[in-house]
Amino acid sequence: MKIIFLGAPGAGKGTQAEKTSVRLGIPTISTGAIIREAVKTGTEMGLKAKKSMEQGALVEDDVVIGIIKERLAKSDCANGFILDGFPRTVPQAIALEKMGITLDKVISIEVPDEVISARMTGRRVCSTCGASYHVTDNPSRNGETCDKCDTPLTVRADDAPEVVLSRLAVYHETTEPLKDYYKAKGMLEIVDGNGPVEQTSARTLEAIGK
Repeated sequence: MKIIFLGAPGAGKGTQAEKTSVRLGIPTISTGAIIREAVKTGTEMGLKAKKSMEQGALVEDDVVIGIIKERLAKSDCANGFILDGFPRTVPQAIALEKMGITLDKVISIEVPDEVISARMTGRRVCSTCGASYHVTDNPSRNGETCDKCDTPLTVRADDAPEVVLSRLAVYHETTEPLKDYYKAKGMLEIVDGNGPVEQTSARTLEAIGK
């Protein structure tokens, strides 16, 4: 299957994409992870993306589309894939179609903004191994360092409260219109993500038909 996961930043689409990936045996393509790695290593693309990310804005279409096209050409995508974080705009969706990609489902994980804000501003990450924690929902053992490698935990620049509000505003303005775009094509499935992860996973698989 070829599936897109939509949802505001912090709605849990990445978690559901990974769980679905394991269930279906197809790779998850997370543009956010690819871009963050490029920023961390200081590549040309990463430098272009860094300023936009820190301000809560979207990375330029030409940068993101180039990453996706290269990634989908790899052999592990031959039997299907899950896109997490792409497309984020209707022009990106059109660009995806121009690549000759035919989708099976578009899943939108829906969570209220106030719940997302609490989730994201409480997130803490390890800069060494990438492990993610939350101050109330999933704290590390001592609340300050990573359980896996003992590195001090930090707040991602795009999880700062003012940036979270900006990211949500950008999502509603530029990405949410994708729901109408894919609804018109008969591909859209809405999943309530405001609850335990396992409950959302069950709803997601039901929406996919698995």
